[in-house]
Amino acid sequence: MNPVVVALGRPFRLAVIGGAPPSMIGPAHRVGATFDGRFAIVAGVLSSDAGRGRAAGAQLGLDPARCYADIGSMIAAERARADGIEAVAVMTPNDSHFAIVKAAAEAGLDVIVDKPLCNDAAEADELARIVAQAGVASVVTHTYAGYAMIRQARALIADGAIGELRFAAMEYFGSGLALKVEELPDAHRRWRLRPEKSGVSLVLGDLGTHAHHLVNFVAGAPMTALSAEVGTLMPGRAVHDWASLRFRLAGGARGAMTISQAAAGAENHIALRVFGAKGHVEWMHRDHEHLRLALQDGETRIYGKGQPNLAPIAAQAARLPRRGHPEGVFEAFAVLYADFADAMLARRAGRPPDAATPSPSVADGAAGVRFVHAALASSRDDGRWVELS
Repeated sequence: MNPVVVALGRPFRLAVIGGAPPSMIGPAHRVGATFDGRFAIVAGVLSSDAGRGRAAGAQLGLDPARCYADIGSMIAAERARADGIEAVAVMTPNDSHFAIVKAAAEAGLDVIVDKPLCNDAAEADELARIVAQAGVASVVTHTYAGYAMIRQARALIADGAIGELRFAAMEYFGSGLALKVEELPDAHRRWRLRPEKSGVSLVLGDLGTHAHHLVNFVAGAPMTALSAEVGTLMPGRAVHDWASLRFRLAGGARGAMTISQAAAGAENHIALRVFGAKGHVEWMHRDHEHLRLALQDGETRIYGKGQPNLAPIAAQAARLPRRGHPEGVFEAFAVLYADFADAMLARRAGRPPDAATPSPSVADGAAGVRFVHAALASSRDDGRWVELS
């Protein structure tokens, strides 16, 4: 049963900002938004190039009159409509997030936005303040928080299954920068290779914020301090493609993290292990539908979707039957959009929107941006320990 249609008699009306072809993330957002019928995409600013944006909107079947040149024009026009938009999905380059999210929140629109929230720590904190003051629902798309077994790991640790936390180990490797992509014919189109767009550290903004959120989310404890080395593996590269960090969590648990976008042969490899006094949980992206719990007394359990012993937040995140029907990134995006819709419903019922969902909010996104800048400060000072607010 679709709770949005039950409550409103229709899906929420959503506008998409960015994501015109050949964007990879655009389809993930659009499929995730409409997967459960909680949202209908009715308007958008598909590109900073107005002509390209209108053409992309036509390909998606949008009303040409609702394919806008910029966010300001869209907000003004949609506010005048009886069937105007209620939320925006932001999937533009990082340097544009601040202005778009600010405009949407101040217009009373709920917001779901790609990570990193933005490039500047002060702007991230300002966005968190603006969103909180506006009272709008917000989600930052740290995709892996939408996987059922990541939510099961969070629930197990919260229930004390592994005992008092001791340490966490995190790896995130990709191979997109293992070659000198700066010399490819399409390099001029790769905005992530331009620090003014992608931010002060590509590897920390692109992969590091995911890793930071995963550790915090699963452990149920925020990162409080770190020591980092950040740099490049490819000679002459203008953006960072590698980082190694030690960290501490609230409560005293320790941790280590290695991330790289220049890991030759890696296919979005993510591995997370969290150890406690009684055992540990282990999750790998290549087998993301299973979670391993290993206890010190020798007992080992393998959790998977469809099992009767899953925590509610994990069971609700799985959509297909257990046997032989894999789920993936699109379904994870759908979980985040379902949480977003629940937060929007909570807001309309007079309840705090962020309390309605375990998905990362703009406040979590701001913590990720602070993590990036703390790691860079540590690296510049030969790995000194830096406290995280």
